Parts: sequence; structure tokens; C-alpha cells
Amino acid sequence: MSIRLLIGLGNPGPEYENTRHNAGFMILDRVARRLGATWARERKFEGWFARSDGLYLLKPKTFMNLSGRSVAAVSGFFKIPPADMLAIYDDVALPEGRLRLKPSGSAGGHNGIKSMIASLGSDQFPRLRFGVGAADRASLVGHVLGRFDPASAEELDKSLEKAADAVIFASLRGLESAMNQFNTGEPPRAKPARPQPSPGPSAAAPSVPNPTEST
Repeated sequence: MSIRLLIGLGNPGPEYENTRHNAGFMILDRVARRLGATWARERKFEGWFARSDGLYLLKPKTFMNLSGRSVAAVSGFFKIPPADMLAIYDDVALPEGRLRLKPSGSAGGHNGIKSMIASLGSDQFPRLRFGVGAADRASLVGHVLGRFDPASAEELDKSLEKAADAVIFASLRGLESAMNQFNTGEPPRAKPARPQPSPGPSAAAPSVPNPTEST
């Protein structure tokens, strides 16, 4: 298994820039800068697309709950199986800045991952979960669609850089080596299931995760 496609999950539009739910975009932007990769809008992929030495980078612009459509378009065009992808996304079940690499698994309530599983017909793809901290039941939506605390900007920057390190390491050295290197610290405590808000009639409404996935 070798990583050929990096996918950062998030919602498009300036109103969602630098929000917790866009951690996947933020991390992949850092990876692209390090690799010298240039983003371009690709209509056929419904996203921002870049490449570097045989490695493909994708940020779907379909809104979170339709991310799989964009991923499947790239997968089909370049014949990339799910096992050769790495999905990067936020997770409220992890403390802020904590990283967790996994080779596969359920969606854990995350709508972007749900969409990928549905579109690819498989949950057998690696992923990097980036902790954005938990919120109480009443404020979950505001938490994930809100921006990070400016007071923690320095620590956040270090965490995002470490996440970019993990992504590049996994693409060069393999997922297992990256897991051994970056899956450190105490496992997160189990969080109670939290309901997701209904996106309403529009399929393009932004989504928020339900933090039920454990380590």
C-alpha cells in the first residue's frame, strides 16, 4: 500500500475559512506549500487539485456532505484504490491538536467520511484525524463551525505543522511507520454520541461531525 492521493476535508467559502471543521483544508494547504504544489480548480473533480511527483492532492468544494463525489471522480480518473488514499479531517472526539492515524474504519458520524464511504463503496482507506476538542451537546454546531481560539494560535500552528509532517511522512514512508511515529499520547476518552443538525432541503448545506469514533 502506498499513499497516492491526499484528501483534505472541509467546507468551501470565506465564511468557513480557518474554522475547526476545515482543519483538513488547513493541513493540506501546509502540505502543498511544503511540496511546492500549486492549487487549481478542476471542474471535472469538483474541487481544488494539485500534484507533486506522482502524489495527488484534493480539497473537495462540494461542501462536506458531498465530499465523496469529488474523491470518487479523482479515484476513477487516476485509478486510485481507497487503500492508496489518505483522508484528513477534524474530530471532536480528540483533544485539540491530537493526531490519530488509522488504516480504515467507520465514519464515526463525520459526514465527509460518510460521503467518501458511500461514493467509494468502501471504508478501507487510511485517515488522519485532527483533534479539535469537544463541545457540550448544545454548542456542538457552533464549536465545529467556529474558529480556533486566537489565544491558542501558537500551539495550533505547531499542531498543524505536526499534522503536515505526519501526512508527508506517511506518503514517503508508509502508513504503519507514520502511525508508530505520530500516534502518541494517551488515547482520548470515549465521548457520548451527539446528534447532528439537519442540513435541511439543500444537499450543499455544511455538516458537522458526531464524535462517536474511538481510537
